[in-house]
Amino acid sequence: MKKLTSADSLITINHYKNLLAAEGIRSEIRNEFLGAVVWEIPWVEAWPELWVVNDLDFDRAMQLITSVESESPSAPWRCKKCGEENGGQFAVCWKCSASVD
Repeated sequence: MKKLTSADSLITINHYKNLLAAEGIRSEIRNEFLGAVVWEIPWVEAWPELWVVNDLDFDRAMQLITSVESESPSAPWRCKKCGEENGGQFAVCWKCSASVD
């Protein structure tokens, strides 16, 4: 078993775990409940950690996590149909459903 990554958010770690599970890679979360003692130990040591169960899956798991971390939403855009400002992660306008194109 190898430690893959840690993050300040359990939501992020669960997202990574789900991503790995979708690819058939078994993983385990550690430090899931240490947030309650964050003032008694250094806060970084209380972060949840994601561990790969099978060491042979480590490299592939790291590639998947790295690819997700490098993805970022594009710049915000203004709808040509209604003029509404939309976040870069959206492909259609939230107000009128017009496409970004």
